[in-house]
Amino acid sequence: MATLKELRDERLRKLQDLKEKGIEPYPARAQRTHTLQQIKDQFADLENQQVSVVGRIQAIRKFGKIAFVVIKDQTGELQLFVGPDQSAIIELLPLLDSGDFVEGHGPVIKTKTGEVSVGVTEIKLLTKSLRSLPTELTNKEERLRRRYVDMAVNDDVRQRFVRRSRFWQATRDFLNQNGFTEINIPVLEHTTGGADANPFVTHMDALDQDFYLRISHELPLKRLLGAGFEKVYDIGPRFRNENYSDEHLPEHIAMEWYWAYADWQQGIQFQEDLFKHVLEQTFGTLQFKLGNFDVNLEGDWPRWDYAQVIKDHYGLDPFSCTLEEVKQALKDNKLEVAQTENKARGIDKLWKNVRKDVAGPIWLINTPLFVSPLAKANPDRPETTQRAQVVIAGSELCNLFSELNDPQEQLARFVEQQNMRDAGDDEAMMLDIDYVEMLEYGMPPACGLGFSERVFWIFEGVSAREGVPFPQLRAEIDPVTAGLYPDVKL
Repeated sequence: MATLKELRDERLRKLQDLKEKGIEPYPARAQRTHTLQQIKDQFADLENQQVSVVGRIQAIRKFGKIAFVVIKDQTGELQLFVGPDQSAIIELLPLLDSGDFVEGHGPVIKTKTGEVSVGVTEIKLLTKSLRSLPTELTNKEERLRRRYVDMAVNDDVRQRFVRRSRFWQATRDFLNQNGFTEINIPVLEHTTGGADANPFVTHMDALDQDFYLRISHELPLKRLLGAGFEKVYDIGPRFRNENYSDEHLPEHIAMEWYWAYADWQQGIQFQEDLFKHVLEQTFGTLQFKLGNFDVNLEGDWPRWDYAQVIKDHYGLDPFSCTLEEVKQALKDNKLEVAQTENKARGIDKLWKNVRKDVAGPIWLINTPLFVSPLAKANPDRPETTQRAQVVIAGSELCNLFSELNDPQEQLARFVEQQNMRDAGDDEAMMLDIDYVEMLEYGMPPACGLGFSERVFWIFEGVSAREGVPFPQLRAEIDPVTAGLYPDVKL
């Protein structure tokens, strides 16, 4: 079997032959009148009409004085038929390969076997490929490193990202139709907050100061509520300097919306409607088989009380138990204990142990105040917060709050978090005094919610790395590639 270098050298020879024949192998423009699927769908109207199609060569088959060139565009595949009177095209074919992009001109026909085709009178080279695409690509590491090859070879992978786009478009459509305004907020922040996460740090030369890549959209969007906006949202990347998992990536797309003059109960119903709309628009159904879980999103979603769940499963009262009792419960349930610095972290680990077996959909409500430092307390149960989380297939898929807008209470909670950070908790929130100042000018009562593309990954049935087009991987130079460019410093 020929090596990659030998195959590439042969294509380089063909490239030189094309140039010597006066054929431009990389022209700047292509002409297309129809997609390949349109040719098939509209055959009755297009038969014998002249068309121009484009695509990537999948196969070339020659039979004496005729040939068939199968090409593929984003919509599908189509056959180009080269008849016996097209000697110029027949002479060109030996210089073409699978993977090349071409443009074909001619009438729409059916061959003797009844296959819809274009009877080409001209084939124009659009791009000469120097590496052949594999017929299949199954190695996971190779697929993730060369995702452009993965998507070119595996249509199901490419279609995944069509659905991902549809997912976010449906989110935008629903929010816009309900009076929300999309406002893009900064990615670089002096003080980052809105979540428990370790941030990435970068440096801005123009100001000679360090900045953090945002871990959340929350605080800038709530500043907009203070500025007079009533319904705002942003969709974009956020960055959390944490390890990879099947449900987490250090960089991912997320959305947060904030709704002035609404409380968490209104927000719960709104978000339930949003999820149903988005998932039906993306997948065409509200009933899913997600791993071992059967999930039906129709109807009203049940609500579970946080403290009651912990009591029922561990016999602990989250509000009165001690850190040592929490650690013992973790140990008894074979959960990680060593990095449990405080009760809030330990209780959260206990909840997540319950969560992993919940099919859902359910809303987890009444989260303890000590677990949610940015949430507003329940007036009738001040030890709990007006917070809700959706759980589906063992995962938390969103966070919803009635937002805290008391500047003095917010400052006190910030100070508490900063003390935890100073004591070594890198994921505790930073004190953002500018945000406190905004609250002193006044922010109306509001509800806010955020979710990430993990929602899409869960319903798509893929891991986090499989769910994004180009996941970050450790940088490596393939030795074969290095050998192809001996004079280039890689």
